[in-house]
Amino acid sequence: MASIKIERLNHLIQQEISVILMKEVKDEDLKFVTITGCDISNDYSFCKVYFTVLDQTKKEVVLEALAGASSFIRTKLAERIDIRHTPELKFIYDTSIEYGEHIEKIIDKIHETK
Repeated sequence: MASIKIERLNHLIQQEISVILMKEVKDEDLKFVTITGCDISNDYSFCKVYFTVLDQTKKEVVLEALAGASSFIRTKLAERIDIRHTPELKFIYDTSIEYGEHIEKIIDKIHETK
């Protein structure tokens, strides 16, 4: 179980990255990215940032754009969050929404057969 401080930092990083993507990044593909969660390591050196996109066809393009913009986002994050060492950001596509939709379809099929 993560400590309260880590949970707060995860939430703060998630909020700040969302604002940075919405207001400060110039790439139009990144404007419609939703940050769904963050998971920072115990030593604050790495942070996995989970995201989704509205247009599933642009998933790979957005992932490459986020990887390219990660140093810019990290710099902006360092200006906004007061921690000694700003973590390296690794962007990971969040499949939990797709998985939830898949489960809903299965449940709907079960109810149709009854």
